[in-house]
Order: sequence, then C-alpha cells, then structure tokens
Amino acid sequence: MSGTHRPYPAPTASFVMHQRWHDLLFMHWRVPVEALRARIPSELEIDTFDGAAWLAVAPFRMSGIRPRFLPGVPWLSAFAELNVRTYVTAIGKPGVWFFSLDAANPVAVSIARSSFKLPYFNARMRCLAIADQAIDYASTRTHRNAPQAEFAARYRPTGPAFDARPGSLEYFLTARYCLYTADAHGRVFRGEIDHPSWPLQAAEAQTHINTMAAAHGFTLPDEPPHLLFVRDIKVQVWPLAPIG
Repeated sequence: MSGTHRPYPAPTASFVMHQRWHDLLFMHWRVPVEALRARIPSELEIDTFDGAAWLAVAPFRMSGIRPRFLPGVPWLSAFAELNVRTYVTAIGKPGVWFFSLDAANPVAVSIARSSFKLPYFNARMRCLAIADQAIDYASTRTHRNAPQAEFAARYRPTGPAFDARPGSLEYFLTARYCLYTADAHGRVFRGEIDHPSWPLQAAEAQTHINTMAAAHGFTLPDEPPHLLFVRDIKVQVWPLAPIG
C-alpha cells in the first residue's frame, strides 16, 4: 500500500494483521502543549501545527480483524472502537499517542492491552447507520476500576472525498503511519501501520455527550472541533518494536 501519501516508506518486513475501519469521525481540538506534556514519555516530542498540540476523539467501527494468514473469528473480528489521541514524533517518524481506546469486545481489549501495550478499556457501544449517510454512535465505558467516560453523537459526511495536501492541517492530523506506546517499565515502543491515502470528507456532528477527554483530566476548548469523516479504509498492522 505504500505511496507518496506517506511521510516515510512503509516497513519492508512482513505485516502481521489485517483490519478494516469504517464510519470514522476525526474530532480535533487545539490544546496547549503543556496540557499534555506530563502524560507523554520524554522520549517523544509532542507534534504541533501552528504552535498548538491537537487532541482528538475518534469514534468508528472495525471489521475484518485477523492475522495475516488466518481467517477472521466472527466474535472477535468486528466491533466498535472510540479513541482519545494526540500526535508525537520520535527519531523522525510522526505518529499517534493514545490516551485511551474504548472497545466493545472484552476479548479484544484483553489481547490489545497485553500484546500491544495499549490503554484499551471495555465499553458498551452502539454504531448504527441511519438516514442521510449519518451514523448514530454511543459509548459508555464499563471497564472495572477505570475513569468513567461517555460519548454520544450523530455525524455524517458533508462533501466529496479528497486527499489531504502535504503541509495542510488535514495532512498533519491524519498522515500518521505508526503509533507509540509504553510498557509498565516506561520503555517506549513503535507499532507501524499502512493503508491507502485517507478518503477524507468534510463532516458535521451533533454531540450529545462527550466526557472522553475529561476522563483523562483534559479540558477541551469552548469552540467547535475540526471534523473529518472516513467511510472505509483497509489497514495493515506490524508488531511493536522498541524505538531506537
């Protein structure tokens, strides 16, 4: 899937997992770098655009989750997910740092927490396609001994699909082909991904409740978020490796 849409080439080693993401809404807010710095390992530089860091809440659903050479398991290969994330760089590679990933599949949550060292949480979720290309989405975190967090919104695309132009805000927010995470000892890891250029669309959203950022102690600015929609994209995933 490598191409000019990537800021650096895809790994040459074999990927290990297929995924497909659907009905994804990127909701982004400008936030001060200092609001995030204490929550991110010092090995990672917080990435900024126009002098600000960006915090995202991203609801979507996944399907076709399976190891590279194996078929999917029906009760494990499709579920809704909801992320809270920001953007970082390490050794020249821009990527994503996740504060939380809520998912509607307890088995997947357990596997992701242990194998990918990511802060996944169990949640009760709904992701339904309704009229006028809209998505009705709701999530309530149910994970034991975790901060309460809820999200409910109705959103839809409002324009044709486009490719983000390098140097634009849309490219900065979405041209991220790896994630960063840390284990219990503070060691930082990178996980690579690859997919075609995002088929981005302008979007609108009616948000009924959103405490996802507040659950981490973050205050969102009192302004409308920057919105982007993605109907469908296929993704390949590589295993974690320590940075450096």
